[in-house]
Amino acid sequence: MGVEASVRDTYYWTRRHVYELFTPNLGGFIGKCTDWGIIVLIFLSVVAVILETVDPIATKAGPFFAWFEVFTAAIFTIEYVGRVWSTVEDGAYQSPVFGRLRFVKQPLVIIDLVAILPFYLGLISIGVDLRFLRALRLVRLFRLLKLARYSESLQAFVTVVVDKKEQLVLAFGANIMLLVLGSSVMYYIEHPKQPEAFSSIPAAFWWGIATQTTVGYGDITPVTPMGRFVGGVFALVGIGLFALPAAILASGFMNVVDDDDGTYDYCPHCGEELDE
Repeated sequence: MGVEASVRDTYYWTRRHVYELFTPNLGGFIGKCTDWGIIVLIFLSVVAVILETVDPIATKAGPFFAWFEVFTAAIFTIEYVGRVWSTVEDGAYQSPVFGRLRFVKQPLVIIDLVAILPFYLGLISIGVDLRFLRALRLVRLFRLLKLARYSESLQAFVTVVVDKKEQLVLAFGANIMLLVLGSSVMYYIEHPKQPEAFSSIPAAFWWGIATQTTVGYGDITPVTPMGRFVGGVFALVGIGLFALPAAILASGFMNVVDDDDGTYDYCPHCGEELDE
C-alpha cells in the first residue's frame, strides 16, 4: 500500500507540474523559460517554412531544415500531449475522459494539433504526389497562431470574434451581396465596350473587389458614362459596408475592456472554482 500511495502521489505531482509548466504565467521561472522557449521555437519554425521556399537556401540547407522540422515536431508533440494529459488539473476539465474531450475541442488546442499534423502526415504519405507534401508544409504556418495562447490581446481578439460572429457574418454577407450585384450590373454595362476586361461576371469580380476595398489598381476601369456613374455609387456604398466589420470589432473590443475587471471564474494557480 505504501508503494502504491507513493507511485500515485508521484503521478499526481508530475501531472500538476506538467500542467503548470505548459500553462502561461504558471510554473515559476522554469515555466516562464518554457513559455519563451516555445515562442522562440514557433518563430524559428515559421522562418524555416519561409526560407524553404527560396530554392538556393533550400538546396544548401535542406538537411538542416529536415532535422529542424523533426526537432520542432517532437517539442510541439510533447507540448500537445502534456497539455491534454494534465488538463484535468484545471477546474474546468476535471473529468479524466470527458474533461479531456472538451479540452481538445478548444480552438487553441485544435491549432496545436493542426501545427504538428503535417509532419506525421508527411511520414505516412510516402509515394504520394510531392505537390501534396509541399501543401502540407505550408500548413505549418498555423504554428504562428499558437502564439495566441501567450498573449491576452490575441485571446481578447478571439473572444470578440466569437461574441460578434452573428454581426460579422451579416456584415460580410452584405459585402458579398453588394459585390455580386455591382459586378453583375457593371458586366452588362461595360461588356459591349470592353469584352476582354469584362468578359464575364466572375471576371468583373476583380474590378468589384478592387473598387469595394478602395485599392483601385486601375487595370480595369469603366469607360461608359453609365458605367462610371454605377462605379462611383458602388465605391461610395462599398466604403461604408467594407468598414462595417472593423466597426463591429471595435465595438466588441470596447465591451471586452469594460467587462474585464480582473476577476477569474477559476483560480489561475490551483484551478479551483471561485465563489462570486
